[in-house]
Amino acid sequence: DNANFSQVEALVDWKLPWRCDFVSDWHLQSKLNSSLGWLGAEHRSAAIGNAGPALLLKYDQIPLNLEGGCSFTLMSRATFGTKDLGSMLQFTSYAGLNWDITHHLRLGYRFSHMSNGGIDSRHNNGLNMHMLALSYLF
Repeated sequence: DNANFSQVEALVDWKLPWRCDFVSDWHLQSKLNSSLGWLGAEHRSAAIGNAGPALLLKYDQIPLNLEGGCSFTLMSRATFGTKDLGSMLQFTSYAGLNWDITHHLRLGYRFSHMSNGGIDSRHNNGLNMHMLALSYLF
């Protein structure tokens, strides 16, 4: 819709106790993600925060893993110039690929979709974003 959005965030995730170990070094790990950041477009910006569950699928023999999740998202504004996201409460889902460069350093890509899930039926345009991540693993 001619609105170029940018987002910067700090993300923290915690491994949850539920993990499935499959045959031959495959693992499915549950996590809880939480983030705070900034979202902007058309000379308007908003604080943004979210929290929700995620799953990470890993095969021990290669340094790549798949991740997907969903979260409740709150923003300090819903209107960015001509782009109206409908409400300050949004729902975000994502799927991504991570590369563990070292034991503590990860590079990732996510495709993320955010919408208000029909809370405001007049404005539920949604927002799709391509996101890059650089992570430090403790």
